[in-house]
Amino acid sequence: MNEIMRIVDVIHREKDIDKELIFIGIEQSILLAAKRHFGKQSEVECHIDRLTGEIHLIRDSVPVDYTTLGRIAAQTAKQVIIQKIREAERDVVLRDYAKRVREMVSGTIQRVEGSSVYVNLGRTEGFLPRSEQVRGELYRPGDRVRCLILEVRQTGPAVQVILSRTHPDLIRRLFEMEVPEILEHIIEIKVIVREPGFRTKIAVYSVDSRVDAVGACVGVRGSRIKNIVDELGGEKIDIIRWSDTPELLIGNSLKPAEVSEIFLYAKTRRAEVIVADDQLSLSIGRRGQNVRLASKLCGWEIDVYSREQMKERSTTGRTELSTLPGIEEVAIGHLIENGIGCWKDIVVKGEAALMRIEGVGLEKAKAIYEFAAVRQKEKDEEAAKKAAEAAAAANPEALPAAGEEKTEGEREGGSKEEKKEEGENSKSQEAAG
Repeated sequence: MNEIMRIVDVIHREKDIDKELIFIGIEQSILLAAKRHFGKQSEVECHIDRLTGEIHLIRDSVPVDYTTLGRIAAQTAKQVIIQKIREAERDVVLRDYAKRVREMVSGTIQRVEGSSVYVNLGRTEGFLPRSEQVRGELYRPGDRVRCLILEVRQTGPAVQVILSRTHPDLIRRLFEMEVPEILEHIIEIKVIVREPGFRTKIAVYSVDSRVDAVGACVGVRGSRIKNIVDELGGEKIDIIRWSDTPELLIGNSLKPAEVSEIFLYAKTRRAEVIVADDQLSLSIGRRGQNVRLASKLCGWEIDVYSREQMKERSTTGRTELSTLPGIEEVAIGHLIENGIGCWKDIVVKGEAALMRIEGVGLEKAKAIYEFAAVRQKEKDEEAAKKAAEAAAAANPEALPAAGEEKTEGEREGGSKEEKKEEGENSKSQEAAG
């Protein structure tokens, strides 16, 4: 086999570059070397036979032996060929990985530079920025890691593959890998919401009534879900049964807490949920995490109350609404239907929300908002004052006793006087001795 054909074949197999692109690159490199050798005034052409690999070099319509170009021309041709191959290899990587965006890849951590992690993906290197890393995870060179391809972009001569460990689609790909029913389209993943490293909620639905969507995702004795949780470093995963009925979906989304009653306000997509006293903290979750993820999953704003809290809120809220200027009993009902149950709701939603309510115009909305803002501010100040008094009563040692409070200057002055008096006493004692 001709040497040119052998080189082209090796590069094609190792780099997965199209043979025609390699031939074109070699032709261009020889052409450039010939022009530098013969001068720009010469008309030079170069063609390589695709079947035999023979090089045909023509100068001013006369065939020329390319071996006569010399060592410098050969070196120039070599540099151009290497550059062309690198460009072709970059284009292949860019095209290949651009098709795989939102897919999961597995690689080896190659190095860690500051807060950035570089992952060897085989044909190229992936970049895991700090913003896409899970808080608390440790990344050590040599460790295997699974990531989601978030973005592929060309930065100068290189291709940068941006990876993610925090994207919700990483959870989707892990479930597709562990649960065959998802790839077979028997089970559908409807929604995934996630706070990386802490908790994920995933809503699933079975198109086959004989298949339990939740049970299939959990697996026998939790085998399937355990593999996913282990991959995510212990992140909690709640598998929710999807429903088109808002009440059922909201109730399921607040699992593991048990819901007693749900009141929906469809116009504002707001839900008030009542739970038992012993379920209140469980339904809200640590720092509000459970109810926050449930709201994202359902697309409803969810407020959770105990039965006693709901009763108190209803009574207090209706009393507050009845004090609004120019408000009638009918208008109060419209406010409640639109998710406004107290002064604070008015302040949060603003004048624009009031104007959309039946029976409330521009002028009345402005008057109601200003009144509620003033009253709510007074209420907050009063609550803060009571809280400070309660804290002081609970820790009386933190406050100085009556008549004992001194300024910093007085304390310093007192200490100086005491030191002066001590000095004089010591001098008198020495004189007496």
